[in-house]
Amino acid sequence: MRYPDGRAGQPVPQADICNANTAYASVINDTTNPYAPFNSRVDWKIARWAKLRGPTSTAFLDLLGINEVHEKLGLSYKNSKELNKIIDKQLPGCPKFRCEQIVVTGEAFDVFFRDIIECVKALYGDPDFADFLVFAPEHHYADKEQTVQLFHDMHTGEWWWDTQKKLDQCKPGATIIPIIISSDKTQVTMFRNKTAYPHIANKASRRRTIANLYHGCMGHILAPLEEAGLDGIIMKSGDGILRCGHPLFSCFVGDYPEQVLVTGVKATECPKCDIPPNELGSNVVPFEMHNLNAVLDALAAIDHGDLEFVCACREAGIKPIIHPFWKPLPYTNIFQAVTLDVLHQLYQGLIKHLLGWLAEAFGAAEIDARCQRLPPNHHIRLFKKAVKGLLAFLYLTQYPCQSSKTLTLLEEALDLFHDNKQIFVDLGIQNNFNLPKLHAGHHYMSMIRTFGMTDNYNTEYTERLHIDLAKDAYCVTNHKDEFIQMTQWLECKEKIVRHERYIMWRLHGNPIRHQPSPPNLSFDHVQTLTKHPSVKGIPIQKLVTEYGAMYFREALARYVAQLRHPHEATTRRHLEDLAATIHLPFCTLPVAHVKPRRVATSQTDTDVPAQFDTVLINDGTGRSVGIEGYRVGQIRVIFSIPQNAVPMMFPTTIQPPKHLAYVEWFTRFPPTPDSNHGMFKISRFVQSGERVASIIPVTNIHRSVHLIPKFRPVAPCQWTGSEVLEQCDTFFVNSYIDRHTFVTVR
Repeated sequence: MRYPDGRAGQPVPQADICNANTAYASVINDTTNPYAPFNSRVDWKIARWAKLRGPTSTAFLDLLGINEVHEKLGLSYKNSKELNKIIDKQLPGCPKFRCEQIVVTGEAFDVFFRDIIECVKALYGDPDFADFLVFAPEHHYADKEQTVQLFHDMHTGEWWWDTQKKLDQCKPGATIIPIIISSDKTQVTMFRNKTAYPHIANKASRRRTIANLYHGCMGHILAPLEEAGLDGIIMKSGDGILRCGHPLFSCFVGDYPEQVLVTGVKATECPKCDIPPNELGSNVVPFEMHNLNAVLDALAAIDHGDLEFVCACREAGIKPIIHPFWKPLPYTNIFQAVTLDVLHQLYQGLIKHLLGWLAEAFGAAEIDARCQRLPPNHHIRLFKKAVKGLLAFLYLTQYPCQSSKTLTLLEEALDLFHDNKQIFVDLGIQNNFNLPKLHAGHHYMSMIRTFGMTDNYNTEYTERLHIDLAKDAYCVTNHKDEFIQMTQWLECKEKIVRHERYIMWRLHGNPIRHQPSPPNLSFDHVQTLTKHPSVKGIPIQKLVTEYGAMYFREALARYVAQLRHPHEATTRRHLEDLAATIHLPFCTLPVAHVKPRRVATSQTDTDVPAQFDTVLINDGTGRSVGIEGYRVGQIRVIFSIPQNAVPMMFPTTIQPPKHLAYVEWFTRFPPTPDSNHGMFKISRFVQSGERVASIIPVTNIHRSVHLIPKFRPVAPCQWTGSEVLEQCDTFFVNSYIDRHTFVTVR
């Protein structure tokens, strides 16, 4: 459903439309050479390699130090200084860093920053983003009756819709540009303990100063948002269209210490609501969002003297912060804007606590013993009902598209943990659950309704930027006056990256336009195989003896018969009769996968155990959600029928799949999972004392799947991770291995 006022997000009248790449080309001013200002493709490639290769690489200087390299390659620079001059003077710029001073409690501090409006314009005007921009809020529904609302990208959340209504009262037709702010301290070196964040040695002084210093710096950087948010500024998107944009602070992304610092609440308190610290572990105590008006009134008391200011702030439940950065920003409620963080609050918070509780409950030795006896897989996480609730909550929060129904599931998962958490107290593991990160789970539902899916405000992005923007930048400096050198290096790197995209546009034109569509829960990973087989020819007998494909010939004969006679092989008996007539005109096969056991060939070598992966197989009726149409199998070998044998085995009207797999089956999924931990129990599928196996197309393999052995009270000492699939008969399908399995196998 579109926003009712059609003027919202509409372009403003303009005479000419000039997209971002065309504007960039006009600055370069060279219609013949797409690599300009560099002389040639080689000239450009070496410049790009020099600046993007790595922060500590000296290979570029070594290369240019070789006699005649400059002349032979036709380079437009002879050394690093000349290259930097070309980049600095001739490539169109990105917003430049500034250095200004902030005075807090009589002491001056340097702050390096960029003009935030210029940064917003640069991002908004990036041609790579042009097809992805949204200019007005929308409500999305899963049904025609509009009873099940969907929440995914930010424009589908309530914040954008409600803020557009407020803005329309004074600026109809405005385009909201949500600004997401994130901050996090990082150590830039392991040796000198320097941090890219304010550091004050004296602890007492730090406690008094750090909050005001932080807010002073942030307030200075974000000050232009006040006027721009109220009055709007003309903004050009990457396709050249002009709109009246209002950059409004929407979200703050950070871990718990940063949330406390930004909101001004005390440590151990919730940065979003007024629940008492000694009730954080409760599932029944009511709470309300912090009263913004009361906080603003307390902050205004600074005009009445220090003592009254401190008392007013204490009464309002915040620290006495002088001029918090968010106070003058229009349409801002900092307690709503603080978003919760999957990385720090769930993975590094609740899951870390959970693993500690489990280790105390079962003993670290028993947990380790069971971990060592789990079959290999890409991810492994551990756990009954309380654990199930937290793990379910973890994955439900990461759905790429939420609905009013999935938010109900989210509440139920959290309730499941709270209903069963007493077991940890009864065992003497935990005295209480007054953990801010646990209480934060209560805010996920409202937060998703407000700002959309959690991936919209995930600190994983900014965690990566610690390396790109701080650590790597520090490595290129001489460690003296490093911040100036770091900012110059970043500007240079960004110019190279932007110029590369411009060159691609000059050479290949505009890319295929993006067609927006709501995200879904499907696992869209495409299985890929090596271009050439791992082994070109393995005797079939070796597949039987070393790969464990005991009935390979029989299974392949049945598959060929079924492919050749799809309408005749209607019964098992008839299929066996048809298979008995099949002749396999080859003795060896090209094999592309799986690892049989490798026996040590020398005293210094070691045995390598076999690894035969378990997978989820689609029978053709499986969908993106749910186990219907899926079954677990263990791959023994992936192979291809030799091309010269295909004409002898099939008529010209039938072309067999290029890649096939021999799999041993497990039993079908039971109707319901285990009531305690929510996992399905399966076992080897055996008939007449023999494992049942089949040949299937590789395209039927949906994804890998992890099986957890059904342990006895104590893990059998003879079980090993490499052999447990052969040593154990009954398994649980681990639906908590990753979020894609959680969606499918539940």
